[in-house]
Amino acid sequence: MTKQLVFGHQSPDTDAVVAAKAFSYLQNKLGFDTEAVALGSLSEETKFVLDYFNEPEPRIIETAKNEVESVMLVDHNEFQQSVSDIADLVVTDVVDHHRIANFTTNMPLNFRSEAVGCSSTVIWKMFNENGIEIPANIAGLMMSAIISDTLLFKSPTTTPVDVEATKALSKISNTDYNVYGLDMLKAGTNLSSKTEEELINGDAKSFDMAGKTVRVAQVNTVDLEEVFNREAALVSAIEADSKTNNYDLFLLLVTNILDSDSELLVVGEPKEMVEKAFNKKLVDDKLSLPGVVSRKKQVVPQLQTVFEA
Repeated sequence: MTKQLVFGHQSPDTDAVVAAKAFSYLQNKLGFDTEAVALGSLSEETKFVLDYFNEPEPRIIETAKNEVESVMLVDHNEFQQSVSDIADLVVTDVVDHHRIANFTTNMPLNFRSEAVGCSSTVIWKMFNENGIEIPANIAGLMMSAIISDTLLFKSPTTTPVDVEATKALSKISNTDYNVYGLDMLKAGTNLSSKTEEELINGDAKSFDMAGKTVRVAQVNTVDLEEVFNREAALVSAIEADSKTNNYDLFLLLVTNILDSDSELLVVGEPKEMVEKAFNKKLVDDKLSLPGVVSRKKQVVPQLQTVFEA
């Protein structure tokens, strides 16, 4: 059987890495030959998770066509978020929980997308549907991904299914998800050793909005001031990155995971679209967004609406 690669989006977060590993394991149990890989360096949070459950880091790739003819995508479907040569590959499977955009294939495929808080929640359901037992370490990884994407159920993206999956996976992995979850989230907020370039690209996605390329990055912290003390350097890094990659508008969403509030830094144009999206005026290119923690549900749809109006 021909080998396939399984991977999440560029600038992988914990779910992108974990979902690839979990889905690859499931597919291999179902008779396919797959390998989970990543499309970029791993975050501190993801490294914490893999180390905790004694799971090796995935191999990082830049292109896939030189290795395989077909691939499976998890935690994304938009081509601009995928491997650079995605257009030259056959996509046989997608498991996602985001909007569907800029996605076309020439061949039929297995496409599973659900409005839940995490791709690993969908994969948990697929394990159950296929009667495949989840190993303890894989269960721990999947539990971690759900905690990460839902911010331990504080995010508005959280559904009852996410909570149910987390509790079930915590039992399999023999892990107290509340205690472990807070430790895991805090591990991802150690930002002092990161460069500005690492901060703006650690968890970032690009979106096509009415012909404009909008980049939305998110940084989790327990101290907003710690991040914004580096504002000038962050702006310089964003401007350089935008010039290199032709981003029209770059938004850096800095989220305090303890109080579930965010501050938004905006670089590029058209800034007025950001003001319209949140019905607020920018102050020194920043917006205070109390209660906003989800890029997927509380930032991107609002921007998309005003860009397409």
